Formats: sequence, structure tokens, C-alpha cells
Amino acid sequence: MRSRVTLVLAITAVVLGGVLLVPTAYARLASDGGGGGGGGGTSSVAAPAPAPPPPPTLAAGPVSVSFKGEFFSWALLDRKTGKISGSPNMTATSSTESMIKAWIVSDYLRQLKDKQPTSERKKQASAAIRNSNDDAAESLYNAGGRRPVLTRLIKMCKLTDTKIESSKARWAYTQMSPRDAVRMGDCIADGVAAGPSWTKWVLSEMSKVQGTTADKDQQLKQGGGRWGIIDGLPTQIKTQGPVSIKNGWTMLWADVQWHLNCLAVTDKWTLAVMMRYPQKSGLDYGARVCASVATQLVTPQPGAALKVPQQPVGKL
Repeated sequence: MRSRVTLVLAITAVVLGGVLLVPTAYARLASDGGGGGGGGGTSSVAAPAPAPPPPPTLAAGPVSVSFKGEFFSWALLDRKTGKISGSPNMTATSSTESMIKAWIVSDYLRQLKDKQPTSERKKQASAAIRNSNDDAAESLYNAGGRRPVLTRLIKMCKLTDTKIESSKARWAYTQMSPRDAVRMGDCIADGVAAGPSWTKWVLSEMSKVQGTTADKDQQLKQGGGRWGIIDGLPTQIKTQGPVSIKNGWTMLWADVQWHLNCLAVTDKWTLAVMMRYPQKSGLDYGARVCASVATQLVTPQPGAALKVPQQPVGKL
């Protein structure tokens, strides 16, 4: 009888001891992270810090522009995958205007290979891109053989929608689609257009395009071209690396329309926006359309940190 009482008391003690041990062990686990050791208190374990969001870029997505004009189209090329997305009419064409000067310069320099151009030719190449100088581009176009400059563009950049106007027509009248425009941009960026010796120089010149849409920056044979897509990009994208651009714009009296194009190239993507709209809308209108398209394609959207174009999309 005595031994049974002793056994019951022993079992009870063990159970009670187990009950009492549970909160003690839990408190120790919470205080030292489960790694053992001393220390008291009941502080909670800190949650792991969330992973930072990916840096913003441009990616395929919906674009809504209340466009008032004859023609509007855009295309975006993902330079990592080669996939092209854009508006339903991204294969439709319009005149390239000065946008094609980036190819004219690249084509001339590629043929030099490792040779240096004369100081005059190098000034022309820079002026054709930075200042969109017509005479400089025309001189390089002549040096390249004129029409063969354009046939090489189609062949080397694998364009499918581009049409060369008559042999007497100027390079500016070349008909190109936004789909082909982003292919041309990619062709310049990947070194095919200017070759290994000159690609970096061409992209650098394109990142240093000068001048605004202001009347003071627009002259008869050249004009300020730093506007459009570049204005629709957030600082986070512009600081990732250089954004190389070449716009083209002319108010043609033949149809009393602005023929305006925007092209931008980075190591991740190429974007082209092309349009035609009435003279009365002015140069700023087209610049805002280009900026708006770029803004809407930014992903992930950085919200208030995004530099928005001067007017909301709905008021274009």
C-alpha cells in the first residue's frame, strides 16, 4: 500500500513538472531564437525583411491615348527575349523623318571599321544625331551611296514593313512601321549597325541629344530633339543606364500634318511611337503623346515618384 502511494505521488510530480516545464521552455525559445543559451524575457522573433521590388522597366501592357490625328502607332521590343508588342496597327507605316539619321550615321561609321573619320566627318556624325542637323545627315547619306544606305538598313536589320521611296526621294520619306523602328533601334544597340568599333560612340551621342520643343531650339535645318519618350520615364529607369534617343519631326505642307516619331533604346528595351496629326496641334502635342506611351508602359508603376507628362493622357 505504501509503495503504491509513493508511485502515484512520483507520477503526479513528473506530470506537474512537465506542465511547469512547458512555459519555461517556450519563454527561453522566444528569447534566444531557439538556439539555447541563457537569457530571460518574452520578446518576439523579428519577421524577415521583405524583398525589395524589382527595378522599374518598360514591359508590354495596355496603352490608352485619346489621340486626335490621322495616324498613331507604337511598338516595344524586349531586347532580352526579342518579343515585340504594341498597338494593333504596329505594322502600319509613316515617314521616318529624322529618326532614320541614327542609322545613316551608324552605316557610315561601320564601313570605316577601325579607321578614324576625318574631323569634319566626325562633326557631321555628331551634329546629325545631337542636333538633328539635316545637312550633316545628307552629306553622310551621299558618302554612303544614297539609296544603298537604305537597302542595307532593310537587309541588315531584317526589316519587313519598310519601303524606300523613289530614288530621287530623300531619306526622310522612307516609310517605316513602329515594329521596324524598334528593330532598327535594336540593330543599332546590338552592334550590327555601327560595328564593334563605333556602336558605343553612336549610343553615347544618342544619349546626348540636345534641345527642347521651344521655338528658340527649332531652326530651319536642325532642331532640339530631347523630348518625348525620355520625358515619360521615371528617374529610376534613367539612372539605370543611358537612354539613347532619336526623334524625327516635320510639319509637311503636302498634307498639313506633323509627321512625328520617337525612338528610345536601352540595354533592356526599344520603344518607338509614330504619328501624324494636324499642324494646329503643334510640336508639343506629339512630344506629350510619346511621353504618355512610355509612362503607361513602366512596370512596376512607381506611383507618385513617376515623372508624369505635362498634361494628363485624357487631355491629349
